[in-house]
Amino acid sequence: MANSDILILNVDDNDGARYVKTRILQSAGFEVIEAANGTDALELARKAKPALVLLDVKLPDISGIEVCRRIKDDVATCTVLVLQTSAALIGRDDKIRGLDGGADNYLAAPIEADELIANVNALLRLQRIQTELRNSEERFRQLTDNIDDVFWMFSLGERQLLYASPAYEHLFGRALAHLQQSPDDWAAAVHGDDRALVLAGWLGVLENGHYDQEYRLALDGQVRWVRDRAFLVRDDQQQPYRIARITSDISGRKNMESLLRAADDNKNDFLATLAHELRNPLSPIRNAVMLMNTVPQADGEAHRKAREVILRQVSHLSHLVDDLLDVARISEGKLTLRYQDVTLHAVVEPAVETVKALIDARHHTLTVTLPPHPVQVHGDPVRLSQIIGNLLHNAAKFTDPGGRIALVVALPQPERLRITVSDNGIGITSYNLARIFDMFAQGAATQDRVHDGLGIGLSLVSTLVEMHGGTVEVQSAGIGKGSTFIVEFPLQLGATPAAGAANAASLTPAGLRLLLVDDNADSVGVMGELLLALGYEVYIAHNAAEAIALALAHHPDTALLDVGLPGVDGYVLAGMLRAEPALAGMRLIAHTGYGSSEDRERSRAAGFDMHLVKPANFDDLERALRPEVAEAVVR
Repeated sequence: MANSDILILNVDDNDGARYVKTRILQSAGFEVIEAANGTDALELARKAKPALVLLDVKLPDISGIEVCRRIKDDVATCTVLVLQTSAALIGRDDKIRGLDGGADNYLAAPIEADELIANVNALLRLQRIQTELRNSEERFRQLTDNIDDVFWMFSLGERQLLYASPAYEHLFGRALAHLQQSPDDWAAAVHGDDRALVLAGWLGVLENGHYDQEYRLALDGQVRWVRDRAFLVRDDQQQPYRIARITSDISGRKNMESLLRAADDNKNDFLATLAHELRNPLSPIRNAVMLMNTVPQADGEAHRKAREVILRQVSHLSHLVDDLLDVARISEGKLTLRYQDVTLHAVVEPAVETVKALIDARHHTLTVTLPPHPVQVHGDPVRLSQIIGNLLHNAAKFTDPGGRIALVVALPQPERLRITVSDNGIGITSYNLARIFDMFAQGAATQDRVHDGLGIGLSLVSTLVEMHGGTVEVQSAGIGKGSTFIVEFPLQLGATPAAGAANAASLTPAGLRLLLVDDNADSVGVMGELLLALGYEVYIAHNAAEAIALALAHHPDTALLDVGLPGVDGYVLAGMLRAEPALAGMRLIAHTGYGSSEDRERSRAAGFDMHLVKPANFDDLERALRPEVAEAVVR
């Protein structure tokens, strides 16, 4: 059939939108009639009997969804195709409502001309196939014998089964011969809780003109979801004479919906936990600052305690951010290890230091047992310390105050390193033992605190251990019985690590000139005051113009640039500074909250010598500011 023989009804209350869609359809050769509201659309659908209705959802009198439902419910128009459109971006629920209302497809604006024509042609092709099926049962059988859906055909009066495709036996788990003897045999496979509703809908197909239900099948103790649809088959005079039925296995879709709901719940739980974890340190930081503003400077002890609170809570915040960044790098496959030979002591000491404040605050007793002789390992020292630190942090958090924690490092074999972290804390249930290393997994809470943590620390431990070629396992006798984490690595002896970078911190500023560029006045102001107190000569700019003027006037040794500057950003500013011959010897350091490999590569391409991630550890910052330090390891 040529397109010129096909009539399409275009329904839209927007004159401009309706005109554009009509011209698109006419350019493809279709005959088009128009309606500007739902009432006219229903009347034209009955009188003109178009092959397809292009139906906008938002109409002035009747919603497009209601118009679609009436078209599909009307015996005279139920076979008319309906392609619904929306003039605005819509959500998943809107699409589902439209399709559940009987629409054959749903398009959301902006709709390209080729997309509209392709969808119309696709629906018309489907309509032609359905017409062929009505006219030839043999061709119908050839088609249905080779698909997974069950196709049925029933007589109109007594609803005798005329045909059921072979897929019935697989989907319903019952013999086709039994169905041929008893047309209602299929109902025995329907889940008992759904059977009454399903049968009521099926018995009302003549009265309603259609039938569409989703229900469960109970097969040998297993549940399978199906979508069951039925419609009246009409002859050339549009008189119904049979009932056609299609049953599809939608178990995969239902499982996916369940997974999506679970993922959405996990996301909401994670975001709520993250908000809780981020707010926790902010409160004591704010209180400490208020205390320092209220208590006289002469009260040195109060100010010292306030400073310790701020440093401790900022460290906690940095730990959270680092874990989140590591999760992102792992999920993208971009987390890499920097192997080197390192002493065991250099790995354990910073790990213990990171958790010392938490252990002291909860009054735990920590014992550390190391081999009696020096041991060297080959691995990423930062990540090895992170493994031990996360395990100690986990033990401290899930042990009630006054508990005991033990870190034991041993060599069970000459070339194997075993790290054991044990505690007498709340323990782990058998259920959680199996999932404790999963991302976002959470255990129970200690008696003195609500449950906290992002549930990613142990997952990071597992991943980092595997990347080092090691194994990690957990043991617990149950709730209240404590837990033990055992990590084993291959031990590779190597040369003594060269000293160098560690000594950089002992260098003195010696009046070095620094240019700090950041639009955050508070942040750059405090940093400037601190560096001034340490002996640096500091100049501060808040935008690119100020930065260039100060740089040309004072020729700083090093410039620390915030990347996210207003107007001209840090990357462009770096190029502008590099273009000045008078500033050829100045070192450039990028200071940014972005720390992925792509961000670092972009910094290098822009001309930066180094890349520091906010909030930078002050020791790392000091090393980066020294021209004597050609390279520094910064996280």
